[in-house]
Amino acid sequence: MSKYYIGLMTGTSMDGLDAALVQFEDHQLTLIAAETFPLPDTLVTLCQRLCNPGHDDLDSYGRAHQWLGEFSASAVNLLLQKAQISASDIIAIGSHGQTVRHRPDIDHRFTLQLGDAAIIAELTGIDTVADFRSMDMAAGGQGAPLVPAFHAWLMGEQQEPTVVLNLGGIGNLTYLPAHSDAIFGFDTGPGNTLIDQWCQVHTGQPYDANGDWGRSGHVDHELLANLMTDEYFHRPAPKSTGREYFNMTWLNQYLSDLQQHKSSDVQATLHALTVHSIADAIRPLARAKTHIYVCGGGAHNGLLMEQLQESMPTHPVATTEQIGLHPDWVEAACFAWLAHCYVKRIPANVPKVTGARGYRVLGCLYPSQNLTKE
Repeated sequence: MSKYYIGLMTGTSMDGLDAALVQFEDHQLTLIAAETFPLPDTLVTLCQRLCNPGHDDLDSYGRAHQWLGEFSASAVNLLLQKAQISASDIIAIGSHGQTVRHRPDIDHRFTLQLGDAAIIAELTGIDTVADFRSMDMAAGGQGAPLVPAFHAWLMGEQQEPTVVLNLGGIGNLTYLPAHSDAIFGFDTGPGNTLIDQWCQVHTGQPYDANGDWGRSGHVDHELLANLMTDEYFHRPAPKSTGREYFNMTWLNQYLSDLQQHKSSDVQATLHALTVHSIADAIRPLARAKTHIYVCGGGAHNGLLMEQLQESMPTHPVATTEQIGLHPDWVEAACFAWLAHCYVKRIPANVPKVTGARGYRVLGCLYPSQNLTKE
């Protein structure tokens, strides 16, 4: 009898495809196997170009959409082989895909993710659920963040106020009050995305390992203050954002004279921007002692973690490993859970978080074709 789900996630940082094989039983999550599959450099370059406003080539979009679907299917098959589990034991795959546009605040709002789910279903023989954001947006919501409902399910009722902070390319938080199901959350702004992009441009490295390059610079407080004037940081929730907003074009608006800015100082300032925007978002919610659990790639950035603790000294900061789930696999496990919710027809959005008119079942099913024609 089928009993497992697989979650697939590529984040804003595009550092790889995370695949998590999980089991849900008696309101418990068991992580059976997980692996990150590095994306081909050419595919990353193609996806990054498509993320930038002005790059609207439909041929490139279609090629990347199919390519990521093929890559995702291959990753699933390798993960199953490694775990020695048959595809027939998997109830469904939940595939987030790679967001290349997320436009919740314009006329004719839309969101676009790469990674053809029909190909994933075809090449794995497993039912695949994808396109998780569109139904919430159709109901007037932002379509993001989607993880707060999963965080609340994972954590259960809290004895003390808790924040789960996802530090992917974009930062997003879930606030869980003590003894309450009043979930709240939103995208705080850049997590790793500007840090990574600046590092790629100036060092050729894909990311600032442990924040060491940022640590070598000095925060430019005038630049930081200017960056923090952006209207996104002061906009009330519900709100969500992405790489199409916080990118090098956005940053360069504030760097009118590059000769005046040492590259390592800008890197230090971008770390401070992430920390300040997150701290400013948490403080109005978490007035009492609040535990903060961090997941996503930023959990491995020592500079970010140290500065987060320094900026909120009364709130203990740790990774989600302390609550039983490694920070690398929280988002992939979330999309396995969202597939589970779709199969069970359980609403999985939080209207107070996204701004939707009500609770909705999220996702679209691409059934595997292991069928017999009548």
